[in-house]
Amino acid sequence: MPDLPASNRLRIGRYNEPNRIYHLTTNTLDRTPIFEDFRLGRLVVQQFRIAQSQGLVTSLAWVVMPDHFHWLISLNQGSLADLMRQVKSKSTRVINAVAGRQGRLWQPGFHDHAVCREESLESIARYIVANPLRAGLVKTCGDYPLWDAIWL
Repeated sequence: MPDLPASNRLRIGRYNEPNRIYHLTTNTLDRTPIFEDFRLGRLVVQQFRIAQSQGLVTSLAWVVMPDHFHWLISLNQGSLADLMRQVKSKSTRVINAVAGRQGRLWQPGFHDHAVCREESLESIARYIVANPLRAGLVKTCGDYPLWDAIWL
C-alpha cells in the first residue's frame, strides 16, 4: 500500500450512497478554537444551510464546537468529499473576510461514519448536541448557541 497521509487512507475503498445517513466531523487547523467567537460559528452554520437549500443534504443535527464540528446528514446527491470541500472552502473564505485573517482554517480531510440501520438516529443526535455539555462549556445543552437537531 502506498504511504498516504491518514486522512487519504480513510477514503480507500469508500463510496457514497445517496439517501444514506452520515455523521461527519472535521477539525480546525491545529485545533485552534476559532469558533469561541459565536459570529464565526454562525458562518459555518450558514454553509450547512446553503448545502441543504442546494439539495445536497438533509441536515438532521449539528454542533459547531470551538475547534471542530459534528454534522449528521442524509446525503441527497453528490459525494461526501465534494460536500465537505464546499463547506470548508466557503466557510474559510467568509470567516477569513469577517475575521480579517488569512490562510487555512480547517485540517485536511474529515471523518465520516455511515450510520447503520440498527443505530438510533436520535441517540446519535443527542450525542452530537451534548458535546458542549461533555466538554464543560455549558451546564445545559440549551445554553450553547451553536447546535440544532430536527427532533428538538
